Amino acid sequence: MATTERDLYQVLGVERGASDAEIKRAFRKLAQQWHPDVNADAAAQVRFTEINEAYQVLSDPERRQRYDMFGRAGVDGGAGAGTGFEGFGGFSDIFDAFFGGAAAAGSARRGRPQPGADLRYDLRITFEEAVRGVEKEIEFRVLGRCETCSGSGAKPGTEATTCPQCNGRGEVRSVRQTMLGQMVNVTACPRCRGEGKIVETPCDTCRGDGRTERKRSLQVTIPAGIDEGHQIRLTSEGEVGPRGGPPGSLYVAVHVTPHPTLKRDGTELYYEAHVSIAAAALGTTIKVPTVDGDEDVEIKAGTQPDTEIRLRGKGVPHLRRNARGDLHVLVDVVVPSRLTKRQRELLEAYAAESGEDHGPGGFFDKVRDALG
Repeated sequence: MATTERDLYQVLGVERGASDAEIKRAFRKLAQQWHPDVNADAAAQVRFTEINEAYQVLSDPERRQRYDMFGRAGVDGGAGAGTGFEGFGGFSDIFDAFFGGAAAAGSARRGRPQPGADLRYDLRITFEEAVRGVEKEIEFRVLGRCETCSGSGAKPGTEATTCPQCNGRGEVRSVRQTMLGQMVNVTACPRCRGEGKIVETPCDTCRGDGRTERKRSLQVTIPAGIDEGHQIRLTSEGEVGPRGGPPGSLYVAVHVTPHPTLKRDGTELYYEAHVSIAAAALGTTIKVPTVDGDEDVEIKAGTQPDTEIRLRGKGVPHLRRNARGDLHVLVDVVVPSRLTKRQRELLEAYAAESGEDHGPGGFFDKVRDALG
């Protein structure tokens, strides 16, 4: 039994309501840090035993329930002593803590050329192009397959040979004995860099890399409705890998030039229409810019400030469904800051006809207060 009486949840650094997956994840992380075979600290053995005991209890639903109800006394005096691997659910948890995915990673790179790098291209388009969609031709420099050696990296007439260090596997393994048995560490072969082959006589053009730099042109389809910051991924259009490795992807980052009068929010467009007091009171027709050209919009008599007129289907297309947003016309009634003598006389006549007081705090002040 461990010499400390610390709360088992604290030992693993998890909350009392932690899920089984969170408990297992915490244990694996701590086991990697404190196992005596990888940690030379004198306290590592004690700390590892404490971690092991906590995991044995909290990974067992029945024992965990008893611990939650009665504390240490509810789990038969603790989680057990000795090497204590009975609670690891077989041996897989402690094995995964040290090797988690190493074997899979080794097999994934075994004898395979390295993939090429992904590329990014920044493309600027107009507001209208973003809404309608467009085809764009882009040019960029890229590492492509060497035409002299067809990407092998070997001088024509020769070929790559099997790596003598890893025998073509692309990986090397080191084995050492521990208290857990044999520990196997798998890494990429340093000589062939995981490819399994080496080039003894390199190509004179690419110097053994299998790639040369060139300018490339590509036609890119920009879908209708794309927005600022969106990226288009073009698979296998990036750099090719060295010595015949698969190509990476090309990411086209889209930047949209703002419209001078239309504002965009997702698929919705907004236009602020400035109309005079007279136009708002009497009614008028104004021209509103849309992505399809100017459109006549009626301002009805008596239109109030901040009135919203919605033009259905005049917004931005949805990227993932066959629909289109709306264009919102926001009416801003403009109060004149200066009046001619004649204009003032007419407004005063209107105020008098309406029974409005046009002295201080009267009609004109009320209009200005109401309309901002």
